[in-house]
Amino acid sequence: MKFREIEKFDVPQLFNVRVATRENTLSRQELEDLGINEISVTNMLATNHKGWLCEVDNKVIGFAMGNRDNGELSVIAVLPGFEGKGVGAGLLNRAENWLWSNGWNEIWLTTDVNATLRAYGFYKQQGWEDDKIEKGMRFMKKQKTRKDS
Repeated sequence: MKFREIEKFDVPQLFNVRVATRENTLSRQELEDLGINEISVTNMLATNHKGWLCEVDNKVIGFAMGNRDNGELSVIAVLPGFEGKGVGAGLLNRAENWLWSNGWNEIWLTTDVNATLRAYGFYKQQGWEDDKIEKGMRFMKKQKTRKDS
């Protein structure tokens, strides 16, 4: 497994991963309806977002992106066959550290309100805390600690 920063040419492979996730699954059309497509993601990466991916044999198996303008962990997605192997934690750590380095002392994300889903347990295990439930989404936050400095 190799972790590295996302490059412009990686964007199409990110969508292959995102639509294949086991939880919070969205089709390409549903993502498009939300304004998320290859052009918008490429533009985000060129402006206020940064991301990392994990690949095996030059195939993207997971990725994460953060938004430096608002301190949000925008997305994290891992192919089902690679869950539980440290991919998500490695990606999350890189995104968190980048957000901390951009001056954020508190970062946030949204996830499903269903606390029985794997993602919720993963975030809790990584030190994220519940903030609120609003508009059908669970908001979670994480505070910067000394070890994050």
